[in-house]
Amino acid sequence: MTRASETPADPTAGPAGVRSARALRRAADPADPTGAPGPRTPGTAGPAGRAGWRARLLAPVADRGNALHPGAWWLWALGLAVAASRTTNPLVLGLIVGVAGYVVAARRTDAPWARSYGAFVKLGLFVVALRIVFSVALGSPIPGTHVLFTLPEVPLPAWAQGIRLGGRVTAEQVVFALYDGLKLAALLICVGAANALANPARLLKSLPGALYEAGVAVVVAMTFAPNLVADVVRLRTARRLRGRPAGGVRAVLHIGLPVLEGALERSVAVAASMDARGYGRTARVPPAVRRTTNVLTLGGLLGVCAGSYGLLAAQGAGYGLPLLAAGLAAAVGGLRLGGRRSVRTRYRPDRFGPRSWLVAASGIAVAVLMIRANAYAPDALHPGVVPLTAPELPLWPALSVLPGLLPAVIAPVPPAREESSA
Repeated sequence: MTRASETPADPTAGPAGVRSARALRRAADPADPTGAPGPRTPGTAGPAGRAGWRARLLAPVADRGNALHPGAWWLWALGLAVAASRTTNPLVLGLIVGVAGYVVAARRTDAPWARSYGAFVKLGLFVVALRIVFSVALGSPIPGTHVLFTLPEVPLPAWAQGIRLGGRVTAEQVVFALYDGLKLAALLICVGAANALANPARLLKSLPGALYEAGVAVVVAMTFAPNLVADVVRLRTARRLRGRPAGGVRAVLHIGLPVLEGALERSVAVAASMDARGYGRTARVPPAVRRTTNVLTLGGLLGVCAGSYGLLAAQGAGYGLPLLAAGLAAAVGGLRLGGRRSVRTRYRPDRFGPRSWLVAASGIAVAVLMIRANAYAPDALHPGVVPLTAPELPLWPALSVLPGLLPAVIAPVPPAREESSA
């Protein structure tokens, strides 16, 4: 056993055992044997300091103070969805899905809702398969000459003209169904990216007071399935550790009861917390304000729906944006008036910081650039199937999708991911 007096002394330590500044510099930079400080200008901190500041500027570790606003993630994802709705080119759609998947892989947390992205990807693949099956079974108005196979055709009455069950299946109709299904799948995957990145509880806190009750119901419904899946995974892992089978009908019966019990306990806890926070209690407002609120909100939502349809439709880009802006203005006015009925308060409300604005702007930029690309490259964004040709990747529309990668660089890194990378 070594005594304290036998411990070798640190030659760089001072009287109190504290290492000198020169020794600390020598330890930080072994290439400098003298440890002498180099020339420094005001406002600089050397190469290591500059690298540290650069890392903090690009991707700081997420905490309560610098976390992105959940609305920024939704604006970014909706921008990608609008871009996906403006094309049927499978290469461009694959690029959009790749951008969304890369950002999700780089910035999602380990929370239960963050695991929903894989479910949306599987749902998108199911939609593609279902669209092709419907096209094969019910026929398609797309003419084609490349017959793949012929199914037995079911005769239908005269009043069902235009509907066909079975018959010829051509390569042109299958490719058309594939392009259409890929567009729907890309829309679902973009929405899944927003669900995986945006915290639903923080999104609920950011909702206007008029939508708080509806928002609570939506958040409870959204978090129920991920928590249920997490309970199933936890119980199956516990059964494996105990040497019991985790598959089969008997295992499902043994796992189902604890899962339902946990769901019931969470429901009771959520109901008690909602009651303790005054859920459903409203203030009195004048009847005129209430009627004005209803008119503005209903008219604004109709305008938003019509404007969104115009933006998503092939020929509605001209009137879609003004109608969407007018609907948003009316809806915001109605929601602000409707917020007078809410008596709740907010503790430390989330704010749109510079990074949140940049993330939202990157998604909006992708949508605007893709809408603009339809004006100068419509044939490349909508490849034809008659005659059947291979799609090509257009250069400028493909580059228009790349701004969507900006959140993977500037969004704060989740703490768990930072620790694993270290």
